[in-house]
Amino acid sequence: MKTIITSILLFAVLVTNAQHMGNFNNMAEDMSISRANIVTSMVNGAAYGNPYAPQYVAPQPSNMLHINLRSLYNVEATDYTAVFNIVQVGKTAEETTQLMNDKIDLIKEELRAQGFQGQFALDMISFVPQYEIEVTKKLFSKTYTEVPVGFELQQNLLISYRKDSEFQKILTACGKAEVYNLVKVDYYVKNLEEVYEDLQNKLLAEVAKKKLYYKELGFDMSDYNVMMADKKYYHTPKDFYKSYLAAENVSMEALKNQKSVTTVRKPTSYYYDPIPYNGYDVVVNASITKPVIQLGMDLSLQYTLKPVEKKPEPKPEPVKIPNPKVYVVSPSGPIDIKEIPNN
Repeated sequence: MKTIITSILLFAVLVTNAQHMGNFNNMAEDMSISRANIVTSMVNGAAYGNPYAPQYVAPQPSNMLHINLRSLYNVEATDYTAVFNIVQVGKTAEETTQLMNDKIDLIKEELRAQGFQGQFALDMISFVPQYEIEVTKKLFSKTYTEVPVGFELQQNLLISYRKDSEFQKILTACGKAEVYNLVKVDYYVKNLEEVYEDLQNKLLAEVAKKKLYYKELGFDMSDYNVMMADKKYYHTPKDFYKSYLAAENVSMEALKNQKSVTTVRKPTSYYYDPIPYNGYDVVVNASITKPVIQLGMDLSLQYTLKPVEKKPEPKPEPVKIPNPKVYVVSPSGPIDIKEIPNN
């Protein structure tokens, strides 16, 4: 009996541990959901028989030196803006506008009553009349005429806030006003220049380490010319939400009891999947517990040997042209000097 109980407990522990993988991974292996090719990005997958993992390729030597660095900075937003779409219809333009204003005022009053310090803004989308077809019957024909029956007003309500915890208050207030269409949430960082400067300094430190590494290998960096290229990027959480279906399609109970299967709507699940860290040389604030803004900087340096300077050949000394002279001494004593032509 003890052996059976122990086996049951062990099985329960294994099932509990496996559940930590989540519903997404349960369906990723057989490629039955979108984005399931996430298994192809597992770096050590080849060691465990993953046929989709890239195989190792040894780097090839070259007469050029390369420094390729990638850096990533996870930073929490300092400001947020939630955008809600509101559609209101009414019989007249005045009634439609009044109903829209009542909803917006209710949201503002509800939030301010809870001490909300954020700001509100309206983005006008459209204000158009609605028509129906009126049929006029005649003796031998019918006439179809469009007649206005009401108006449709559509606006976006933008609510700015600074604390992430205030978003729940915003959802509650909008729900009371029957506003449910959340379009998006924008993330902003105030000290953006300081973040990029910090990331740049970390890249420079990595470049210094690489140069020291090449020096230890015997390369004199002063003998090389350098070319460079760099880029920055900025990603908000809304760019990295992925979807999957967590519901199964087969009902074993229905097959066992020979009953018909009732089709049930399978809700689409979403999860935040940030930029993975493989391939990055510098990652700041790697441990994140909620969606963040991800800033990045990439730097590429290429070093090529300087051409050998050729020393100029010495110019030959000019040839001296001889200037022969003949000295003629007469018997009486005077000396006569005569030049002999070179020809």
